[in-house]
Amino acid sequence: MTAYDIIVLGSGPGGYVTAIRASQLGFKTAIVEKESLGGVCLNWGCIPTKALIKSAQVFEYLKHAEDYGLTVKEYDKDFDAVVNRSRNVAAGMSKGVQFLMKKNKIDVIEGHGKILAGKKVAVTQGKKTEEYQAQHIIIATGARSRELPSLPQDGKKVIGYRKAMTLPKQPKKLIVVGSGAIGIEFAYFYNAMGTEVTVVEYLDRIVPVEDEEISKQLERSFKKSGINIMTGAEVTSVDTKGKGVKATVKTSKGEEVLSADIVLSAVGIKTNIENIGLEDVGIAVDRDKILVNDFYQTNLPGYYAIGDVTQGQALAHVASAEGILCVEKIAGQHVEPLDYGNVPGCTYCSPEIASVGLTEAQAKEKGFDIKVGKFPFSASGKAQAGGTSEGFVKVIFDAKYGEWLGCHMIGAGVTDMIAEAVLGRKLETTGHEVLKAVHPHPTMSEAVMEAVADAYDEVIHL
Repeated sequence: MTAYDIIVLGSGPGGYVTAIRASQLGFKTAIVEKESLGGVCLNWGCIPTKALIKSAQVFEYLKHAEDYGLTVKEYDKDFDAVVNRSRNVAAGMSKGVQFLMKKNKIDVIEGHGKILAGKKVAVTQGKKTEEYQAQHIIIATGARSRELPSLPQDGKKVIGYRKAMTLPKQPKKLIVVGSGAIGIEFAYFYNAMGTEVTVVEYLDRIVPVEDEEISKQLERSFKKSGINIMTGAEVTSVDTKGKGVKATVKTSKGEEVLSADIVLSAVGIKTNIENIGLEDVGIAVDRDKILVNDFYQTNLPGYYAIGDVTQGQALAHVASAEGILCVEKIAGQHVEPLDYGNVPGCTYCSPEIASVGLTEAQAKEKGFDIKVGKFPFSASGKAQAGGTSEGFVKVIFDAKYGEWLGCHMIGAGVTDMIAEAVLGRKLETTGHEVLKAVHPHPTMSEAVMEAVADAYDEVIHL
């Protein structure tokens, strides 16, 4: 039986990053993967969706070429080619992970992994099962699209995010159920490509985890783009008989039946914790999540869990950070627990959304006396020059100590700007320090400085 220091189950952005850090720290490491290296994120999630969205943005540029003083006489979209580009980008990234595994001398074991007692892992590929031994076993099996009883997925007319990336033909009408990041990104992509899109959200506003003002701005932008938004609405049943699909939607006004070619269910995720041996070994689970301590140890010594299968936010960058912390702790390094209150969230629709920390409502609920600043991109020279004047930056500070409590952005390229707020908060910066850090002009990022100036009644350009 081959023995390792560390075996990682799952090669998503949690698993493969964990394996690389383990190898860097001198551990003999193996990773078990039943499908493609990189997991959902690289193959069916974060990366290929961004490729689809980029195609949609280029298509939108062509539609609005005249706004930039350009004449484009003929242009069209090729849905198959757009999907193929996305798949090629994903394949390239997965090959990149293969290279990293070789470079870091990590053994890749292909097959379905199951943990056993006595710090062993059984890996089944076809009819063959082999067992491996390890000092430490790290579970990073991720999650999949959650299915609602009222919305069973048949993979043809009622689909999850994975199928939404590789449809054989573009639907004329699409209903998106759920307005978290996944639902919103697909709603944007398909609408931009010319599909008639309706978003159905159970709560009273779209992107409900975001600051309320962000939700309002996105709803305005989406409605302007022709997306139909239904909030406080629930799909109670779907009828897939005959051509297309009929969805019964219940709202405060009663029931309505919507017709479409396809319904995309984007109502959250379900963890992949079945059939991996948790019950046999006796690892504690609560409400679909594996219970771990601050350093990702389960209730059994030598067994750990990171990423979507644990309690933290189900985000690629969270899984990576958790995995690194987990193996550094195993290596005996002095590490601090992850600050889940300083994890940025990004949604890559157009306009983009990025946020970190408390919303205005949360800050008030916690009893803070706050200073709030806002700077609209309509007042930004760079945004006006780029034709991207939608949206704003909003900052929230504690009035007493100047602590940066939250930052919320909606606009072009804001997912690349939010790191300033994450780093500032990590370094415990104050509003005045942000204000006195000279930001380059003209840039979208100077809107952060301007929003802070607004909070402190020093704004120049409003």
